[in-house]
Amino acid sequence: PGTGKGAEQGMKKPVLVIMAAGMGSRYGGLKQIDPVGRNGEIILDYSLFDAKRAGFEKAIIVIKRENEALFREVIGDRASRQMEIQYAYQEMDDLPEGFSIPEGRKKPWGTGHAVLAARKLVDAPFCAINADDFYGAEAFRLAYDHLTHLKDEGDVAMVGYLLKNTLSENGYVSRGVCEMDETGRLTALTERTHIITSADGPLMTEDLHTYTRLEPDTVVSMNMWAFPHSMMAALEKGFPVFLREQLSKNPEKAEYYLPMAVDAEMQAGRAGVSVKTTHDKWYGVTNPEDKQDVVDAVARMAEAGLYPAPLWPEA
Repeated sequence: PGTGKGAEQGMKKPVLVIMAAGMGSRYGGLKQIDPVGRNGEIILDYSLFDAKRAGFEKAIIVIKRENEALFREVIGDRASRQMEIQYAYQEMDDLPEGFSIPEGRKKPWGTGHAVLAARKLVDAPFCAINADDFYGAEAFRLAYDHLTHLKDEGDVAMVGYLLKNTLSENGYVSRGVCEMDETGRLTALTERTHIITSADGPLMTEDLHTYTRLEPDTVVSMNMWAFPHSMMAALEKGFPVFLREQLSKNPEKAEYYLPMAVDAEMQAGRAGVSVKTTHDKWYGVTNPEDKQDVVDAVARMAEAGLYPAPLWPEA
């Protein structure tokens, strides 16, 4: 695949970077390895399966070092027979020279830092995703197609979802609301931290008192990005800038988020972001009650023949 400029230059095959080091604060426990399929499959199995179908052959899973044995046991055996799986570790003390962990800091450094943790293993364009989000097959096809036809080193894509396809019936969600120009290029990404489902459609609030309607077809980010390899260098340069600016303001909780790093590249004119919208439904476990919705959805998709059951061939 890939007949564009990147392919002519002998571009390396895209890889998948999966952020799995975070613990679900609202959910509790290591939700990334909670089974949702009838044969013990976890959400991450479906992402790996869809990625493999789209063309990805290598995945790097970013974890906490202390969870490695658990991940290898749950994912390693099944998926690693189908594609190459490597592990990278997001560690608090993985900091640029001259910086140290602030006193009282227990929180990881955020999604930008999680992707940066894989820098020594990534030598190609890459797609970055969350481990605990069910993205659907179309999203991986869109990302892979973008990565095999890169125009230049600033050619970033984000897979966007229709807001109505990402809401939870069991509580509020936070979503990155996208603004785009007429060509489908991202112009702004605004984090809305409290969006609920209602009879009148999606509503958002900033103060828990005043609610504003959002259009159901509003395009939102679920943190699925397709990056040229140069994004790793951009993250590496941007992280100390973030630390210098934010550590004095909020040393215990400030996080280096991927959208923040992408925005910095956009503002500097070094990157443009095209939004590729999927019409698949997103599933995830934001609240504990969401798990049954995911289990039911996966069962329906298996019955419809969209996924084999069991997902991976038996050894």
